[in-house]
Amino acid sequence: MLHQVCPTIRAAYDPLVIDLGYGAAPITTIELFDRLRKHVRPDVEVIGIEIDPARVEQGQELAQLGVSFAFGGFEIPLPGARSPIAIRAFNVLRQYDEEQVVKSWATMTGRLADDGYLVEGTCDEIGRRSTWLALRANSSVPETFTISAHLGSLELPSDVAPRLPKVLIHHNVAGEPIHTFLQLLDRVWLSHASLIPFGARQRWVATIQTLADEGVPIQDTKARWRLGEVTVPWNLVKPISYLG
Repeated sequence: MLHQVCPTIRAAYDPLVIDLGYGAAPITTIELFDRLRKHVRPDVEVIGIEIDPARVEQGQELAQLGVSFAFGGFEIPLPGARSPIAIRAFNVLRQYDEEQVVKSWATMTGRLADDGYLVEGTCDEIGRRSTWLALRANSSVPETFTISAHLGSLELPSDVAPRLPKVLIHHNVAGEPIHTFLQLLDRVWLSHASLIPFGARQRWVATIQTLADEGVPIQDTKARWRLGEVTVPWNLVKPISYLG
């Protein structure tokens, strides 16, 4: 879960988090619940939502106090007019046409509590390559773009390209901002090859520090870099044709 969301969850009147489109097995919903309960807030509630009734039925087998499963889609159907403080939607929009992305964002962010966040992105099957966008309530314009990688298996930062969000993946071509950013990451990463003996983590931290020193508006801190993350403003990577 995007670390910027955690303070919002801690301060929420109703700490309700949605795991939208959890997939063939509800493991991600349970893992999200366990981590938020342990590290963020002990009374957090997580609801997994799926459009496949069979998956919802399967999820019910793992339901427990604080975790439940429901049928639905981007409209986030919740009883009692509740509004979640956060929605995580991973590997969901990759199945849709790019033209449907902004409308889907607007639908989801319209269901959030006033200070809530939508975290929309893509990851590989074992979570070693992941990217996501963060949007606030009632907005169809992302605030930030984040890359997260398992550094021990990383050859080049641009290895995350197949896991870019739907709105970016088809724009990773010469002349587009996301391509320029990934190429810059690769160049700086390669320039720090002398740090290979000290480990991939040290090399990644040095890479992001160099970007910051060169004027790239890095949004996070070294604590996040050490986890293999980097966050930048949406405007740095948004497609040339994107009007938001």
